[in-house]
Amino acid sequence: MSTSPFTGRISGHGGRHAVEVARHHGIDTMFTLSGGHVFPLYDAAVQPEPTMRLLDVRHEQTAVFGAEGIGKLTRRAGMAVVTAGPGVTNVVSGIATAHFNGSPLVVVGGRAPDGRWGQGLLQELDQPPLLAPITKRAATVHATDGIAAAMDEACRLANSAHRGPVFLDMPMDRLYDQAEIELSGAGTAGGRTPDPEAVADIARLIGEAERPLFVFGSDVWIDGAERVALETAEALGIPVVTNGQGRGVLPAGHPLLATRARGAALGGADLVVVVGTPLDFRLGHGLFGGKDGAPLAKVVHVADAEAQIATHLTLAGSVSGDLSQVLRGIADAAKPSGAVEQWRSTLTEATKAAVAGDAEALASDADPIHPARIYGELNKILDDDAVVIGDGGDFVSYAGKYIEPKQPGNWLDPGPFGCLGTGLGYSIAARLARPSSQVVTLLGDGAAGFSLMDVDTLVRHKLPVVMVCGNNGIWGLEKAPMQALYGYDVVADLNPQTRYDQVVEALGGGGELVTEPEEIAPALRRAFDSGVPYLVNIATDPENVYPRKTMGV
Repeated sequence: MSTSPFTGRISGHGGRHAVEVARHHGIDTMFTLSGGHVFPLYDAAVQPEPTMRLLDVRHEQTAVFGAEGIGKLTRRAGMAVVTAGPGVTNVVSGIATAHFNGSPLVVVGGRAPDGRWGQGLLQELDQPPLLAPITKRAATVHATDGIAAAMDEACRLANSAHRGPVFLDMPMDRLYDQAEIELSGAGTAGGRTPDPEAVADIARLIGEAERPLFVFGSDVWIDGAERVALETAEALGIPVVTNGQGRGVLPAGHPLLATRARGAALGGADLVVVVGTPLDFRLGHGLFGGKDGAPLAKVVHVADAEAQIATHLTLAGSVSGDLSQVLRGIADAAKPSGAVEQWRSTLTEATKAAVAGDAEALASDADPIHPARIYGELNKILDDDAVVIGDGGDFVSYAGKYIEPKQPGNWLDPGPFGCLGTGLGYSIAARLARPSSQVVTLLGDGAAGFSLMDVDTLVRHKLPVVMVCGNNGIWGLEKAPMQALYGYDVVADLNPQTRYDQVVEALGGGGELVTEPEEIAPALRRAFDSGVPYLVNIATDPENVYPRKTMGV
């Protein structure tokens, strides 16, 4: 969804050049933490009249997670602006997260002045080499009259498949200097038409399969292919497993949605067509099938760009390009065999069994509280367009199992990089991007320690968000595996029932501690009714760790 190149004349200081181009590309919010190296960008946002919202945070990583969240929700690059030196080094994990998520993002970093470079200036650091491995481009703009063109290219590159972060380094003196330039609008993006023969081969493989399965991932949403993906699955009658922001492409309860029977679906398939997500640890690295001694499934990989096609295993087929075009081509050409009906029936029954098997946990009266009970109550309250944000390990793993979105694009989690601390930045972005929707942020107590100070940002900018903290007093992803490996654990404990709710109250929000299962539903209703950032701090049973077969390696 890249926008057209900027065309026109710009005059003024370098910050004005950058902001005018960013606005052309649909960027209306600058996520930032104040720093003198980037003052001209602030000046351009508010003078002579406000043209861009300044959203200032308490830690630079939140600025980047906020901007990345905008990219994930709107499918258009968000922008973060950070000062030089530690301002830039503080955002490395955020940029890496956007890189692994394929999120459109532009980050502008301040830089010590060119005019005195090498003299030991404050925060003097050559920053692009730090970020080059995790960006589509990382570069310094050494001329004021080159800032607009560099920003134009950065926005188009970030918004072009395969999407990702771009970093621009702008020396302080070049931002303050004046220039007048004119851009011609050259450099339109090329086409992304998929290879028709590759699409035909995939359609043939589907026709030969008895147990085909689609996997729809985040890029189905980011590439704008969610409607076509749903229509393709329905036209062919092929079951679907979803992950990431692909969750909701088939709404909760859809007869073809097999995510609740994920093990049976991925283990029993003889052909898996993976669309818009990497064949990484979340998908067993593409080793599907093999159930009850059957051979491994054939695997087809469909990606929005050629570089995203998996190379670590032998594929039965692959194609890259516009995902809507690929899926339409498959829908038009594929003729599934009659055996697929039995396969659908098998997965339908497995899904029903999984749902029935979950019922007891979702309604559990156990004391201490079973984490599943929280999701049993939350599911009763969530609207169809609710944005659900997961920032945690064990607690959010339960959410991934029990929460099934009804619409695509409404589920945000850290993604394959697994970086904790995304929650508050994503919360800010969700409230801005979806002002009329419920926004619910699920925090493990470990994750809460990374970014809870930015509740101050929610309060200052009047951004109400409901936060639910699953507080079991441990690092759940580490404690149980270490015990299994060694028979003991170290550095895996937190203080039980820490009053994170009182932290939120001290910052100007609301909150409460819940210790009894029957208190969960009333507390959640109070949170949604409060109209302020509100944290429901729920003490859960540390013995109820999420069951895992592997450690994701």
